[in-house]
Amino acid sequence: MSDQIISGIGITYQQNHRVMKHVDPVQQGRYYKLNVVIKQPLIGGVFTCEKYIINLFNRVYLFRPDLYEHSVTKIESGKRVLLSIAVNI
Repeated sequence: MSDQIISGIGITYQQNHRVMKHVDPVQQGRYYKLNVVIKQPLIGGVFTCEKYIINLFNRVYLFRPDLYEHSVTKIESGKRVLLSIAVNI
């Protein structure tokens, strides 16, 4: 049986922040992320992913960051606050 790793963090992204398209590398196993957007920015900060497992109301995302490119557009106004839970199994 392999080790399971679970982590969670609250993150605040300020104005002008963006996340370029990327895939998260993992050494082994399957990597899942559940992101819950607590506060949307006024303009920008849109999350995109090549393939979602779940996308509820563009606020709750379950996806495989190890398999699919994902990114966040530049936050033009406001801030983006999210809870991010990652599982590597």
